[in-house]
Amino acid sequence: MNITINLGEFFTQFLQEKNITSDPMIGQVIAACILFILAVIIGWIVFHLFEHYFSKWAKKTKTTIDDEIIKNIKRPIYFLVILIGSWTAVDQLVFLDVYLVYTNFIFLSLEILLVAYIITRVINVLLAWYVERKIKKKEKPVSVNILVVFRKLLHAVVYIFAFLTILYVSRIDLSGALVGLGVGGIAIAFALQSVLSDAFSAFSIFFDRPFEIGDFIVIGDDAGTVTHISMKSTRIKLLRGEELVISNRAILDKNIHNYKKLKKRRIVFTIGVTYGTPIEKLRKIESMIREIIGNCKLCEVDRIHFREFGAFSLNFEVVYFIDSSDYNKYMDIQQQINFGIAEAFEKEGIEIAFPTQTIFLENSNVKIT
Repeated sequence: MNITINLGEFFTQFLQEKNITSDPMIGQVIAACILFILAVIIGWIVFHLFEHYFSKWAKKTKTTIDDEIIKNIKRPIYFLVILIGSWTAVDQLVFLDVYLVYTNFIFLSLEILLVAYIITRVINVLLAWYVERKIKKKEKPVSVNILVVFRKLLHAVVYIFAFLTILYVSRIDLSGALVGLGVGGIAIAFALQSVLSDAFSAFSIFFDRPFEIGDFIVIGDDAGTVTHISMKSTRIKLLRGEELVISNRAILDKNIHNYKKLKKRRIVFTIGVTYGTPIEKLRKIESMIREIIGNCKLCEVDRIHFREFGAFSLNFEVVYFIDSSDYNKYMDIQQQINFGIAEAFEKEGIEIAFPTQTIFLENSNVKIT
């Protein structure tokens, strides 16, 4: 502050030499006004640089994130420059030295809070850019509720650090504050254990993304489409028609089958024919089924085998793939294949087996089927 003190003394000496006044307070006030005006001018220059130079430079880049950051921080930085200049101007007023501790604390606190405000605006821009990037990639963004809470949580962390910084630079003992925050945090954690568990589970869903809104999932005996994800719970529209509301903690404790992320569905089914089917017709079954499945555009045959001699039928196992995750489309294709197999077997005279039991009685020609 030696430069500013010399400036106040310079104006006081200048006024005395010109016989205008010998009151040093006048020189200090003039010096304070000049410094304040200078701060406004410097602030305007900084704002002008952001408005006309940095903004134009940012527009030449491929991304828009730098444009938004400059747009959101140029005005707060302008006020930060003015605030620093005002602090320097007030420091010229020697008659306010009795309140020096208070003025320094006020200006320092305002500057730290303004810096924290700038950081929170940058956080807002980064979160908005993240959502915009997800939309451009045609990915569904996370729930708005989670983003809002996440943003508020980051803001709270920034302002807590700002508050602790104010206490530190003001040389206030932080041990009591830290102990208070620790004890208070533990008490709050115990009181809100269930709520915090669901909230942290929501953040796990946010980062790990086991499912998103619109995904078809199966959890235990329940299957449905995710319609809403909040900080407390997840809502699922079940196939039965009702809505299932389940806590985020409970849903992550279970095995989740996400069929929305299924790119290719593997289908396995068994078909049995009667034991009286001739061997030459049994050999035709593989090629018949392979042709039926091959006529489907979305289907790809994996394997078809005469698997076993069953209790009442000769069983063939069929495995094929469908290039679709849509369950309704899978059922339509399976129905088409079933009709095709039934029609082909009918033409060849092959009987599809059904549960039967044959009983032979000793010393009798009677056979009960």
